[in-house]
Amino acid sequence: MMAHLQFPLTGISSLALHSAGHDNAEHAHLTPIFATSTFTFDTAREGMERFAGEDKSRLYGRWGNPTFTAAEKTIAALEAFGLTGDDGLPLQLKALLHASGQAALTTLFMSNLKAGDAVLSHYALYGGTHELFLKVLAEAGIETIIADLRDLNKMEDAIKKNPAIKLVHIETPANPTIQCIDIAAVTIMAKLYGLLVSVDNTFATPYLQQPFKYGVDFVCHSTTKFLNGHGTSIGGVLMGKNIELMNTKVWKWHILLGGNSNPFDAFLLMNGLKTLELRMDRHCSNAVEVANYLNAHTAVSHVNYAGLATHPDHAVAIKQMKHTGALMSFEVKGGIEAGIRFIDKLQLCVKAVSLGTVDTLVSHPASMSHKGLSKEERERFGITDGLIRFSTGIENIADILTDLEQALK
Repeated sequence: MMAHLQFPLTGISSLALHSAGHDNAEHAHLTPIFATSTFTFDTAREGMERFAGEDKSRLYGRWGNPTFTAAEKTIAALEAFGLTGDDGLPLQLKALLHASGQAALTTLFMSNLKAGDAVLSHYALYGGTHELFLKVLAEAGIETIIADLRDLNKMEDAIKKNPAIKLVHIETPANPTIQCIDIAAVTIMAKLYGLLVSVDNTFATPYLQQPFKYGVDFVCHSTTKFLNGHGTSIGGVLMGKNIELMNTKVWKWHILLGGNSNPFDAFLLMNGLKTLELRMDRHCSNAVEVANYLNAHTAVSHVNYAGLATHPDHAVAIKQMKHTGALMSFEVKGGIEAGIRFIDKLQLCVKAVSLGTVDTLVSHPASMSHKGLSKEERERFGITDGLIRFSTGIENIADILTDLEQALK
């Protein structure tokens, strides 16, 4: 990777542009879309050698593809940027590109857990993750234990009471309450008991937060969100620092579950990654303005944004994140009916599920992303019926604020 460079790169914009290299067979400037289901070999021996080797990107489309490889190399380079491994050398990661964030999570859990095992996690997760725990993993005989992982005493109590726990999974900042978990503290506690740790880094991106810095074992993203940034493709990625495990058992589960990406979505992801740093800077600066505006507005009862000193996890967020991000949630006074009126009156901000696109997206978690949870579960996790999730885009901030002002009247 970038072997021709005789100096180290100093930032993720350079990495995002050059990590995949330009050494494709046709000397194409941009990574081509390798739209093929399989790959040829000239002799039987060559085919045998390819199947025996570690590089599976030129065998069969479900196993890998050069377009996938380019995206995998790029995202792994971003997550590992500036970090060192236990050997003191630059950290090496293996990434596997998936068809969606849910597919990446499924590979993570199914390759590391078996019937009789348990996973320890926290509340206020993405609704799809919570349903995956309580429906799919439960039927596979894998128990999910939920605890407030911001309280290390509660975390340790859960571990001591449940020896079946093998993996601790955290999402920080979490969807949609922006709950933040102390990655370093949780990892230290988990390692005392020999547990694996995985982090969903979707909301933060590698630009704002690098969980591998704190010793975690796996990091995943829904690449659909900020990494792509333009809402043009669905995707997910799973990364691990145990290269042998990633190339063997995790890769095997990945291909057997069939959650592979496709060349076109990988190509779109590569194009989005090129502007990640530029976009995130604008997303974040706009979000601060929006959060401060909403926090002071008489029509808003409360705002969940980690950048506000009033957020319960503010100190944790600023400790482990370069910036507190672009996501927030808030509640308009008057409950669900007032929230519906507010959303319906928006003119610039886009009413849509998802997040992390260049335009501002507004959604209603209770009826959309977290509809699969019961009302009791949602309220226990802080997801009230009137809560609105706000993914701040890169529009001119004055226009975002004008739209909010007219909608809140």
